[in-house]
Amino acid sequence: MTTDKSASAQTEQKTPLEERLITLIKANGPISIADYMADALAHPQEGYYTARQSIGADGDFITAPEVSQIFGELIGAWMVQTWLELGSPKEFALIELGPGRGVLMEDALRTAALRPEFLNAASLIFVEASGRLRHEQRQRLKAFSSRLAWADDLQQAFEKAPPGAPIILIANEFFDCLPIRQFQRTGDGWRERMITICDKQERLVFTTAPTPPAPAIVIAPSDGHDEDAPQEGTIFELCADGTAHIEAIARKITAQKGRALIIDYGRQKSGFGETLQAVRAHQFWPVLSAPGLADITAHVDFETLAGAAVEMGAGVYGPLAQGTFLQNLGLGMRLERICAGKSAAEQAALHTGAHRIAAPSQMGELFKALCLSSADLPPAPGFQ
Repeated sequence: MTTDKSASAQTEQKTPLEERLITLIKANGPISIADYMADALAHPQEGYYTARQSIGADGDFITAPEVSQIFGELIGAWMVQTWLELGSPKEFALIELGPGRGVLMEDALRTAALRPEFLNAASLIFVEASGRLRHEQRQRLKAFSSRLAWADDLQQAFEKAPPGAPIILIANEFFDCLPIRQFQRTGDGWRERMITICDKQERLVFTTAPTPPAPAIVIAPSDGHDEDAPQEGTIFELCADGTAHIEAIARKITAQKGRALIIDYGRQKSGFGETLQAVRAHQFWPVLSAPGLADITAHVDFETLAGAAVEMGAGVYGPLAQGTFLQNLGLGMRLERICAGKSAAEQAALHTGAHRIAAPSQMGELFKALCLSSADLPPAPGFQ
């Protein structure tokens, strides 16, 4: 996700979802940040992804596929190379988690069409809960309607895949919106950060739980970084859903062969610090203001994800900076090729888009690429 600078003020009028959350807190007490994120993003009627046009210039944020066609085209080449290294199977599942408006896959399949056998073998499955986005994906990918199916979650996607067939899975900006829990260092030790209401206006505010978290919750970076006791006020974030998704993916591709490519913004090494943020109209927005009207995300902990995949027996490549990954896949060569014969204005736009997705000062460094792979496959394309 990319945004412009600045922040916006809180809205005066409460959203229907905010009213619902206030009623819930009055009845049952403070809620976790994970529960707040889950409702704010995915509530069936009032959730951000189910009720709003989120992606693009007219939405709240823009993703790499929307910035430059080259992004999806290079992913398409990556998919075809993976399919070849799997032995060109006559049948395989091509799964995308959180496909947005379908732009990435549209660009990827345009490149993949250079190998018709790849398209003929693919069963395309989108994990998408939003009916509005499903409609847009269906319109954008009409040419593949006979082989395109939708699933509400990862497990359902696996169930819809051809039995026993290899899997190629793509997840671009999916893991950053999975609900997280936060824990804060206090004078009495670690406490979970919660959400409650305060004052006569009944606004949502952060608080901390009165008792320590369960012993099963390990509050430390995954490989022992920052072993000294952190200062009071320090935040630690935990994304159990992210780990569970990675474990499920790793188990599946280990059992049936395949690869998964995960691209998102986040940190390469586990660590302390708050990354929870909200975005509305391409500007940063107060996280607890107007739930349902803003996107809420947190940085992905790539070290934890990679460690979970290794535990499941998968081969792991990366995380690698997005810019480096795209350059390794041939971004410069592809840019030169598609600029040929274009007007000066068109070439300038193409160069601007490529710069934005690959430059360290733009999306190239903050965004990372991680690959999970069957252990018997050669090194994954782009990670050598």
